[in-house]
Amino acid sequence: MVVSMKRVAAVAAVSMIGLSACSGTGSGSPAVPGETGGAAEGAGVLANAPVAAAADILPGSTMEKIKQRGELIVGGSLDAPLLSQQNPVTGEVEGFDADMGKALATYIIGEPKVKIVNSASETREALLSNGTVDVVFQTYTITPERAEQVAFAGPYYSSGLTIAVKKGTTGIAKPEDLNGKTVIAGANTPAIPAIKKLAPQAEIVTFGSDPECIQALKQDRGVAYVQDETLLIADAQKDPAVEVVGSPFTTDPYGIGLKHGDDQFKKFVNDWLKKTQSAGVWQGIWKNSIGTVVQGEAPAPPQIGSVPGS
Repeated sequence: MVVSMKRVAAVAAVSMIGLSACSGTGSGSPAVPGETGGAAEGAGVLANAPVAAAADILPGSTMEKIKQRGELIVGGSLDAPLLSQQNPVTGEVEGFDADMGKALATYIIGEPKVKIVNSASETREALLSNGTVDVVFQTYTITPERAEQVAFAGPYYSSGLTIAVKKGTTGIAKPEDLNGKTVIAGANTPAIPAIKKLAPQAEIVTFGSDPECIQALKQDRGVAYVQDETLLIADAQKDPAVEVVGSPFTTDPYGIGLKHGDDQFKKFVNDWLKKTQSAGVWQGIWKNSIGTVVQGEAPAPPQIGSVPGS
């Protein structure tokens, strides 16, 4: 993604009214309250989602099991604005990750029937290995270490770590400024080794979810919070007490988490991802979610298999 576009969005986010991302197993709906046409646009995007040929659903395969079950079970979030957040009124879940899951369900089943199992960053590997979920769509950064426990299709999106602070905080603009300070990070996220590398004198405190980290920041349990810029921009838009500072200092490719060793399913999901991108569905999902905050056209998707571990 073009950084300059994202920085414009981050600055604008502080003054914008709160975001309510809502979605579910049906078609997409607007990510920003009052936005007209969003639901129709989301429905149109999923209506154009490709469906696998019968010959692609191999006998005895994971995809056949999912199709026979009639729903795709996704490890994901219910509290990540723009990405996968549940609407307390409708109960639906929407966002970039949530709608990608619905598009994959459409490819396998013919309908966007998805069950989301709320997972934390420290439980995703276990949920995949024990078969509780079929896939994980949850800003799941591909790393060689994680790839020893799970398989990754993709990458399907690329973000980067950046820093959030309470509005009005001074003296923090880059990772090195975190030295000697208490810094908040999500448990089992790439932010932890990044902080240790770039600010080795920082004290790191971890929490299990993004809302917990934001709450800890507002309670002064740390002077900064390091997380994917995509999440932090959404947090800052929703909560004017939070602001994003500096520019991304890493490149973090998101992968679709799969059970380790299921090469057949990994190829199937990568083939789906290519078709989704070629059909413009990936771009439409981006515009209906992240693109409601980040200005400009949808970025070029990252090349599948382009990073170690994918």
